[in-house]
Amino acid sequence: MTPKERIYALLDGTPVDRPPVTPIFMAWAAHFVGHTYRDYYLDAEVLAQAQLAVVKAFGLDQASAISDPFREASAYGMEFDWPQEGVGKSRGYLLRNSEDLARLKSIDIEGSPRTKDRLEGVARLASELGETHSVLGWVEGPMAEYGDLRGVENTLMDLIDKPEMFAEACEPIVENAIAFARAQIRRGADMIGVGDAAASLISPPMYIDHVFPWEKKLIDGIHEAGGTVKLHICGNITNLIGQMAKTGADIIDVDWMVPLDKARQAVGPKVVLAGNFDPASVLLNGSPEEVANAARTCFTMAGDPFILQPGCEVPPGTPEKNIRAFCPCRGTLLSDVLQCS
Repeated sequence: MTPKERIYALLDGTPVDRPPVTPIFMAWAAHFVGHTYRDYYLDAEVLAQAQLAVVKAFGLDQASAISDPFREASAYGMEFDWPQEGVGKSRGYLLRNSEDLARLKSIDIEGSPRTKDRLEGVARLASELGETHSVLGWVEGPMAEYGDLRGVENTLMDLIDKPEMFAEACEPIVENAIAFARAQIRRGADMIGVGDAAASLISPPMYIDHVFPWEKKLIDGIHEAGGTVKLHICGNITNLIGQMAKTGADIIDVDWMVPLDKARQAVGPKVVLAGNFDPASVLLNGSPEEVANAARTCFTMAGDPFILQPGCEVPPGTPEKNIRAFCPCRGTLLSDVLQCS
């Protein structure tokens, strides 16, 4: 099986030769090829070079264009400072009050430097790997993007005091996200990640009332464009994951603090889960043996269908031997599970 065949067989519910492995690499990948994280998220060629390098080195099943949360925010007109390491620092929010909602117009995906750069990164990855590997594009989810434009604290207050402002903003935010996803699919992405991390901060009723409908609209739009969808909400989503499965997402990423057996119970036997050992205490600070043991526990708790990865991004500074311990490559400690020598 090719890596892409493996992922889509899993999604189709047919047998696979081994479980897919798809860790999220960003800053670590940049450093692996001798670049800063800023280089990675501002230069499509560096991103592609870094992704190609980690896919080859660790035998991964998917290359990813995820880089930072501010592609769309930049296209809306927000300005940022870009440190060498770490994500961009906003110079001021776009949405200071309800009058600023008029600034949420259709973004120029091909003409805005940061959205165009992602398209170029996706196209480069697809040209190199698209026949054999899954290529993951990325868009921000509705609550995450509103939080980027308004500030997370203001977002949480708006959901209580001004839910109508949030809803009015989500209409153009989701339409632009669908357009951005479609553009990435046209460039060769077969799957789109939807990152909506801020949603882990709210209660299930608030998620159901205010965020779920917009996530579903976004995911439906990506499906209509021919893409599959991975829904990624960092944090403790134990009380949300059952509802997240109803968005129609093909894969749900599960962060490390969510018990995988409870996640499986909540989503049922057919939803593909991806996760979920601790990227910091286990992957960064543990031994290779501890990483492998944590990965084995994930398989046991999650059941099938399941994709192996840390709960979130591979942290910078993670020892290479720890990554090799759970990947289908030289140095793996899961050769029996991943069928590699």
